[in-house]
Amino acid sequence: IEQIVKEKGIDRNVVIEAMEQAVLTAANKKYRNTRDLEARYNPDSGEVELFEFVTVVEEVLDSYKEIDLEEAREIDPEVEVGDSLGEKLDASGFTRIAAQTAKQVIIQKVREAERETIFNEYSDRQWEIITGMVRRFEKGELLVDLGRAEAVLPSKEQMPREVYRPGDRIRAIITEIRMTTKGPQIILSRTHPSMLAKLFEAEVPEIAEGIVEINAVVRDPGSRAKVAVSSNDRDIDPVGACVGMRGARVQNVVSELRGEKIDIIPWSEDIARFACNALSPAQVSKVFVDEDNRTLEIIVADDQLSLAIGKRGQNVSLAARLTGCRIDIKSESKVADEVELQEFSSYDGTSVDEEETVEDAEGTVVEPEVTETPAEETPAEETPAEKQAE
Repeated sequence: IEQIVKEKGIDRNVVIEAMEQAVLTAANKKYRNTRDLEARYNPDSGEVELFEFVTVVEEVLDSYKEIDLEEAREIDPEVEVGDSLGEKLDASGFTRIAAQTAKQVIIQKVREAERETIFNEYSDRQWEIITGMVRRFEKGELLVDLGRAEAVLPSKEQMPREVYRPGDRIRAIITEIRMTTKGPQIILSRTHPSMLAKLFEAEVPEIAEGIVEINAVVRDPGSRAKVAVSSNDRDIDPVGACVGMRGARVQNVVSELRGEKIDIIPWSEDIARFACNALSPAQVSKVFVDEDNRTLEIIVADDQLSLAIGKRGQNVSLAARLTGCRIDIKSESKVADEVELQEFSSYDGTSVDEEETVEDAEGTVVEPEVTETPAEETPAEETPAEKQAE
């Protein structure tokens, strides 16, 4: 009993109960379930004792479970009709099959107790970072030895471009614990955002103490991540606390994640200011907020547009996930062109003198059209002679 408790790490009472159940099962198999039996562990002798119980009656109908009053009083003079009388049996005379049955019951009970113990132990450690040793690969999944248990790192939870060999040590976060027919199954992840948060918690004492708080984390695993932090103490800079002296703290996290770039930004309840911080390192000129549709229109300088969008839209995509809003980024020149185009499209005509010229949208000079109007007929001018005669 002591050896099993020490090796398997299970409760002593569970082992004793398994032994009692094993002896009782073997005894029922021997007596073919015809008797009322009970097995009890005797700590003084270190043995499991077997007892047979019979009911005291005046007339015996079942000799295996009943005893008459006279015979019962030979064993116990104070017994009465209806009482239950117990008698110890010799449990050493089991057959080989019964003994094998007892052994199988003990093994099964101990195995079940061990699985239950492991499940309870790791269920309390969900969302903790754990260190294990790589054992083997199976269908793309990485099997990790945690000591008393074996965990699984699915292919979708593995970091891109990471290669492990059997015997390598690996750190990952426990995301789920399942109880299966084969025992507890522990699921690990290296791509979950909580992995990054827990690494910072281990590196930054201010986070562990609750002075600095991680408000949001988004990741593009293996490439880039953004972490929004805030401080409960005005005298402590949350970003500086996470970066550390000469970037030592954040560099340790980056090294664990194999070079994943991390942007640490200050958290703000003002969605416009938070969006500006989230687009770091790009500088934002203006922000227009549509709270009903959770949409942000952000204006940046022309030389900041590519930096704000990022490679393959990565920076703006992470910022949108971090803020929980749809982000539309435009350059200042594009906004100016849209304003000019809108003003031109709303033009409803104007009067133009004959000498004025108008430039069209393409910059081509357009001459104003001149229409000829027919002159009214006037009488011919009279000659001086006609005027004199008149």
